[in-house]
Amino acid sequence: MRINEMDFRDKVLGCWIGKNIGGTIGAPFEWKRQVNNVKFYVQDLKGNPLPNDDLDIQLLWLAAMEQQGLDLTSHTLAEYWCSYVTPHWLEYGTGKINMRSGLRPPLSGSFSNIYKHSCGAYIRAEIWACISPGLPQVAAKYAIKDAILDHGDGEGSWAEIFVAALESAAFVEKDIRKLIDIGLSYIPKDCGVAKAIGTTLKCFKARKTWLQLRDEVLKHHRGGGFPVSDEERKKGYHEGVVGYDVPSNIAFTLAPLLYGGNDFGKVQCLAVNLGEDTDCTAATAGSIWGIIHGAQAIPQKWTDPIGRSIATIVLNLGDIGWAIPKDVDNLTERTVRLAKQNLHRHRSNLISSTEPTDCSDLKIDSLKGKDNGKEFLQRLKCPAYEFDLFNVFVDHGETPVIKPGVPKKVTVTLVHAHRTQQTNVSLHWYLPEGWSVSPSQDAYALALRPNFAGMNLSFEFEFTAGKIEKSMNRAVLEITVEGRPTVMLVPLTLLNGSVTG
Repeated sequence: MRINEMDFRDKVLGCWIGKNIGGTIGAPFEWKRQVNNVKFYVQDLKGNPLPNDDLDIQLLWLAAMEQQGLDLTSHTLAEYWCSYVTPHWLEYGTGKINMRSGLRPPLSGSFSNIYKHSCGAYIRAEIWACISPGLPQVAAKYAIKDAILDHGDGEGSWAEIFVAALESAAFVEKDIRKLIDIGLSYIPKDCGVAKAIGTTLKCFKARKTWLQLRDEVLKHHRGGGFPVSDEERKKGYHEGVVGYDVPSNIAFTLAPLLYGGNDFGKVQCLAVNLGEDTDCTAATAGSIWGIIHGAQAIPQKWTDPIGRSIATIVLNLGDIGWAIPKDVDNLTERTVRLAKQNLHRHRSNLISSTEPTDCSDLKIDSLKGKDNGKEFLQRLKCPAYEFDLFNVFVDHGETPVIKPGVPKKVTVTLVHAHRTQQTNVSLHWYLPEGWSVSPSQDAYALALRPNFAGMNLSFEFEFTAGKIEKSMNRAVLEITVEGRPTVMLVPLTLLNGSVTG
């Protein structure tokens, strides 16, 4: 299985052009919860695209990888977010407030966030797919590091994992139904995103019109926060849950690809005409179509009005503006460069500079996830700290909050990074003044046996705080290993419950 380098570059370029086109045609109708009748751009664009946050944050992630390397953690992404992502609204703003309060991902995306089931994460999945072509397992792992920043354990995170896996596989497989199956293998069968996709596939298989599909999706998977008309009520619509928007919009991203097929213009117009979060649905559908078919297949009538430039809207360019791509060609070249590095790290020879593209020996099952997202569950719930010897997960329970005099249970889990080595581990807690921890503050020394069977080591602690004066409180767990120089420091951040409630 291989992709000729020129073909790969054309697919990456198609992804970014499709994103730019979709964001531009969809922006004027964003969140007008109605059926539209769009046939082309509705504005005189004068050769420039409209700015679109769907693309902006991906430009930031590109710069982050170039500056920090491909081994990004969600904590690194969080630092870039706090520095350069400007919005203070919805999931973007809630995530930022939580990060600035001291909460790390995924708590930043989960805590007091009614928008964690919304659309802000899946719209930035392309960068992970493009640097991981034909490696959906890798793309999905990158996606979760990103999604949990502002969507935590919500449906929004499953949506980004799904799209990243699908788009990664789209570099080596063109059948959209097979690609949907691949994406579904990375998320739970009973999550809201999977259910909405199931409704979409059922309607398409039953040969329902796209308007009939729209009614079915909105009846069963619509988010809330907007009024429902009398006519919609007669169709079975309901108010839904505020912020629960990503399942229906994933459906309206895939439906155009199913109904529109090889017709780029039809895919774009249908994505907008279905309504809802139209810039997101059209932009992501455009990216998927662009990866499958390549930039050369996108009709010139769609590319000429917006040109090659990129317009940003939610980035504080400040001292990083120089590192943000200004056009799709520069973005493509830099994405291809990172993809080559990433493929080399994962021992893949997918891209060839001399051999023609040939995916005839592709085995679809090799692209699928093995457990419908079970491997991601811990990362959606617990902050993860990655060290040379261990990955450490801290489970804060229901909320990252502590109240004066009320015991707070926390579970720390150590996962071996090297399965062939036995280690003796010591733990010690550094606590804020007036705090206590049981069963003990330190001297947990245990022999860890090799982790051949996936066995983890968990410790349960119970913290009690006296008077709490700060809004954010931090204890630190020191982990050391006998005969090793490494000192692993793991922060435990707990908000003042007498302030947060």
